[in-house]
Amino acid sequence: MICSGMSQSLGEWALPEQAAAILVALGAGLLIGVERERRMQDDKIAAAAGIRTYAITALLGVLAALSQSNVVLGAVALGVIVLTALSYRRSRIDDPGLTSEVALLATFVTGVLAATQPVLAAAAGVLIVSLLVLRTPLHSFARAQLSDQELRDAVILAAAAILVLPILPDHPVDPWQVINPRLVWKLTVLIMAIDAAGYVAQRLVGARAGLAISGLLGGFVSSTAVVATMGKRAQSEPKVCSSAVSGAALSQVATAVQLGIVLAVSDMVLLGMLRFPLIAMGAVAAAYGAFLVRATKGTAAPAPSGRAFRLRTALLFAAAFTLVALVVAGLQRYLGPTAALAGVVVGGLADAHSTAASVGSLSAQQHMTREMAMIAVGLIVTANTLSKIAFAWAGGRGYFLRLVPGLVLMVAAFWVTWWLLRPS
Repeated sequence: MICSGMSQSLGEWALPEQAAAILVALGAGLLIGVERERRMQDDKIAAAAGIRTYAITALLGVLAALSQSNVVLGAVALGVIVLTALSYRRSRIDDPGLTSEVALLATFVTGVLAATQPVLAAAAGVLIVSLLVLRTPLHSFARAQLSDQELRDAVILAAAAILVLPILPDHPVDPWQVINPRLVWKLTVLIMAIDAAGYVAQRLVGARAGLAISGLLGGFVSSTAVVATMGKRAQSEPKVCSSAVSGAALSQVATAVQLGIVLAVSDMVLLGMLRFPLIAMGAVAAAYGAFLVRATKGTAAPAPSGRAFRLRTALLFAAAFTLVALVVAGLQRYLGPTAALAGVVVGGLADAHSTAASVGSLSAQQHMTREMAMIAVGLIVTANTLSKIAFAWAGGRGYFLRLVPGLVLMVAAFWVTWWLLRPS
């Protein structure tokens, strides 16, 4: 038995858990220590902690944790805290910041974490080093690039996700059992996050990326707004009409992506059934936009609005989601499926994502069959495209005639793919 056990160990050799924990802690400590050592050299300051100190501190953490003695762990932790405080007292005149001292404490905690969760400890070490290395860009972003309004938007998004979301009930609360407050707010936070990501991307690429990329990124905020904005630009500056059309067409790629995201949250099974129609829709929009980009020269894009997202828009999304879900559920219960689909079309004219999320929620809770939900999402896409065509008309004849074929092809791709892959 012993021989068989030894042969199995040799055949499936793996590093002992304690050794792996020590190596992870040592690696994290060395990585953080290298960055701090270079920072001391670049800033020409003398600090008490260098590469060896950080590595040893990480090892102290993992060894104290591996001892499985709370007394040892507490004593070592207290010692590290005292030595860190003494180090700051000595160096605060030359370097009044607390970054090195906090990094030292974080290194100790990372070492402690490596004893039980080495993967998480390794990730924490990389994250700490990344924050230290990105000191200059982060300071520049916070002091020079981030506006007060953008900071307020970030706080609102964090509060919505961290404070509000966890306290909402995670079960239907209405008489028809279709409105789950946590799901509603989760989708609302998701839309806010997508809007913020699109805004940040626009800020990063800048005006030099041109109308095409600006339209693609702006589509994650509102593809309908992009169609209208590009139409106004084309009408006021006819020479950039082709570039404006390419931006409006590429914004529809974002529509397909967002529909996939909200369906993933509301009903993953429905998304699986619609993945190919949505992919086809997005691919056609991307191909049409890319074709127009090749035929045009880059044109400067408008600057972002200065708002990462609009809270009012997010709250309207939540209200629209709730209203559509209640209306569609009521119509289906009292007037039948045909009336429910009519309600979906009306909702799609106003907003595709909230209406699609409502349909996904209803299908997930079995208030609507998934076959009917697939048709409903197609009707939402069609109705929303019709509203975009109306906005395109306001951009002038040339803009309208160039953009509409792409919108029609996009919807056709969805329906043709659905027809070919529909359940028999």
